Amino acid sequence: MDTFMQAAIEEARAGLAEGGIPIGSVIVHRGRIIGRGHNRRVQQGSAIRHGEMDAFENAGRQPASVYRDAVLYTTLSPCPMCSGAILLYGIPKVIVGENRTFMGEEELLRARGVQVEVLQDETCIALMREFIAARPELWNEDIGVDDAGQA
Repeated sequence: MDTFMQAAIEEARAGLAEGGIPIGSVIVHRGRIIGRGHNRRVQQGSAIRHGEMDAFENAGRQPASVYRDAVLYTTLSPCPMCSGAILLYGIPKVIVGENRTFMGEEELLRARGVQVEVLQDETCIALMREFIAARPELWNEDIGVDDAGQA
């Protein structure tokens, strides 16, 4: 497995161990991780701290040229909020662990010129399936739907 996706999976597992949602992300610039993070909405009482957003926050301020030359790895297909950040900062390539449990805004990203590669990694799929089965109410909150699954 790609070492950067493995790092994103480690982040997802860290989030789960903290009582949060198992989604992890890393931002890679020229073969080096410059930002890593995991979903911390529960842990920080945050409305926006998804895995990708946490990785951006932990990367800190970067020149636009760095983001335009970076790859974002995420264990789950990016939601509209995270896709917006990807577009805002000009990330040209996103590697997605899986999109079977949740289909994010991959088509929007592709339409805006972002290269999106989906791995359908079994570890990523299992992490999310197990979490959604165990904590459906928390998952629904994270993606902005009510307990009946309505947006």
